[in-house]
Amino acid sequence: MSSPPAPGSGATTRTGRRCTLDPGPRWASLPDDLVAVVASRALAGDLLDYVRFRAVCTGWRSATASPRGRGVADPRFHPRRWMMLPKNHCLYSGHLDPRGYVGFLNLDTGAVVRVRLPLLGDHSAIESVDGLLLLLQNEDQEGAVRLLHPFTGDVAELPPLGTLLPQVGTQLLSFPAQYRIRKLANNAFASVSFSDDGTMTIMLALHEVRRVAFATSMDRHWTLSSWEYPQCYTSPVSSQGKLYMVCPSSGQSNGHQILQINPPVHGGAVHGGGGTGGVLQPPKLMATIPARKLVFPRGLVECGSKILVLGHKDFSESQILVCKLEDLVMKWFIPIKSIGGNTLFLGERNISVSSKALSTVKGDNVVYIHSTQSYVAHYHLRSGTLSSAIDDCSLYGRAPGPSSLTHYIFSCCIRNRWNRGMIFRMNLESLYGAR
Repeated sequence: MSSPPAPGSGATTRTGRRCTLDPGPRWASLPDDLVAVVASRALAGDLLDYVRFRAVCTGWRSATASPRGRGVADPRFHPRRWMMLPKNHCLYSGHLDPRGYVGFLNLDTGAVVRVRLPLLGDHSAIESVDGLLLLLQNEDQEGAVRLLHPFTGDVAELPPLGTLLPQVGTQLLSFPAQYRIRKLANNAFASVSFSDDGTMTIMLALHEVRRVAFATSMDRHWTLSSWEYPQCYTSPVSSQGKLYMVCPSSGQSNGHQILQINPPVHGGAVHGGGGTGGVLQPPKLMATIPARKLVFPRGLVECGSKILVLGHKDFSESQILVCKLEDLVMKWFIPIKSIGGNTLFLGERNISVSSKALSTVKGDNVVYIHSTQSYVAHYHLRSGTLSSAIDDCSLYGRAPGPSSLTHYIFSCCIRNRWNRGMIFRMNLESLYGAR
C-alpha cells in the first residue's frame, strides 16, 4: 500500500487529481468581510488575540483596523483585563526595571507580558481604567495628566490637574502648595466614557474633597462638580463609563445606599472657558440595603458584565455576603455562593480574577484584609471558611524574597503600593495609611 502524499508536496491521487493539502493560501484569501467578522470575535476576547490574528498574513492585516494610533480613542482597543504589576520588593524605584520594562497580567488568562514604557521614567501612574494608565507629571508644578495605552503607546493629553486647585477653594490649604496636586491624585478614581460623536470624557472621583472632576482631551481645564458626594465606605468602582459607590443612607434610615454617577452631558463649548460645557448631574440612587441585611459593606466589584456588592453579616467579619446589584435594584436581597469560579480581591481597588489566571487557588472566593485580626484573609464562599491568603514570611519578613501571584495581585489593590510599583507589606503604614 502506498503512503499518502506529504502535505504541500503537490502529489497526485490515483484519479489524477492534484492534492492541495496546504491550507495556507486558502486561509490567506478569505473574503475581507469574513476576516472582519473573525477579527471582531478575536477582539471581543482580548486585544492581544486580535493583534496575533492580524499578524498571520498581510491580507488579514490590511482587512482589519490597526490598534496603533487609535488605542485610546477607540474603546474597542482598550486592554480592559490587563493590570500593571508591581516589581518585587522595591529592588528599583518606580515600576520600571533597569531596562525600562514593566510587567502586565491578564486577569482572565494569567498571561504575563513585559512592555517597554519610557513615559514611566518621568511620570507616575495614579490610576488604571479600562487597562489604560492615567499618568501624572510635574506634580509639584502644573501636574500634567496623560492617558496611556500601554501596548500601542498611544497617548491622550488631558488638562493639567493644577487647574482644579482654584476650584477646590480652601479644602487643600492645610497642605504645602507643592503637595496639593499629589494629594488630589493619590485619592482619584477614574472612569472613561465615549459619546455618540466619539468624544472621550474622563471622570475623576476625588476622595480628598469628595467631588467629581471631568474633562475631555479637547479641554484646557478640568471642571469640578458643584456638589459633594457622601462619605463612602470604600473606593468608587468604574463600570461602562459610570462610577458606583456605597455610602451610608441619608437621613435617619439605618442602612446603606448604592449611588451611580453618570458621565456629563456635553452641550457645546463654554465661551472663553476652554471646556466642553458639560453638565454633571448629582449621584443617582440605585439601591438601598437595610443594615439588618448587611452590617458592614466591603465594596463593589465588576465581575464579568455584573456589578457585585460585598459585605459582612456581622462585625466579626466571619462571613462575606455577595449580591448582584441588579437584584438589589429590584429590592431582592439574594446572596450568591457562585461567582463563576473567580477570585475577588478587595482593597482600595477591587479586582475580579479568573480561575484560569489563578489555577492554584480554588475558585469562588474573596481575598481581603481582615480588619479585626489584621491579616490578608481568603474566604471561600461555598464552604464559608477563612484561611490565610499570603504567608507571613512574604507579608512580614524583613528580607526580600519570592512572592506568590496572589500577593502580586493583592498589591495592585493597595493604591499607595501600586502607584509606586511596590509589593504590599503588612505594617502600620501600609494598612491603607501613608501616601
